[in-house]
Amino acid sequence: MSSPANPGFESEDLGTRPSRSTLLSFVLLLLVTALPARGGNVQVTLLLPVRARIDLTDRSTVTVAPFLVVSDEGEETAARRGVDVEEEFERYMSRLIRRETKLKLIESGPVDYPSYDLRALSADTDFWRYLGERTQADLIVSGSLDFDIQDRSGYRTEEYVSPYDGRTYYRQVLVEQTGFEYDIVMQVFDGATGEQLYSDNFKDFKQFEGERADPLQGMFENLYALEDRIANIFAQKQVAATRVLITP
Repeated sequence: MSSPANPGFESEDLGTRPSRSTLLSFVLLLLVTALPARGGNVQVTLLLPVRARIDLTDRSTVTVAPFLVVSDEGEETAARRGVDVEEEFERYMSRLIRRETKLKLIESGPVDYPSYDLRALSADTDFWRYLGERTQADLIVSGSLDFDIQDRSGYRTEEYVSPYDGRTYYRQVLVEQTGFEYDIVMQVFDGATGEQLYSDNFKDFKQFEGERADPLQGMFENLYALEDRIANIFAQKQVAATRVLITP
């Protein structure tokens, strides 16, 4: 039985041994970055492989159960503009799993959760084992979503030169901006035992000009920023790491 993976994102986890081509790319990047230096310290950026957070050995199927959507003004605003936060996220997760893994996706169908308290639900191994038996999925993905739309409009001071006397003055200018914040709790359960294999929290914030910026665009900008970390749950990915070399 697999033990729960440690939450968080560990950029130092090298995982499986990198391929020959990967090692070659590291060496080339290192040489190109360090070449101009003549003595002292050289800061270089390396792409390091990070192994998948979930061991997919003997696991071939996965289902994405409905995520719990935190009731907040952001979801209500998005709904008024025709955006279903949970539905869009489920579609996104399905596409991501199909693209990044060889796992077969199984529809979860309607799910009647015994509790909407995420902490209590996460500990309910009997429920997750039952859902695994019903769907025949090796892995169950679930969690919670909080998509917040923030009106960040306000006045700011800017200077301008008067065309009449050539002097510089200051004036207050209204700047309309909209902020989008996505807070995702991602959890993965073993469909056979109901055990929680993985849990982590992903957050991102994006700001756009305009008071009525498109919430769908904001949502996917958040998701694209988090994509490598989310995909790393199921697949090996690469992360950039900075190192300092001492040169002669």
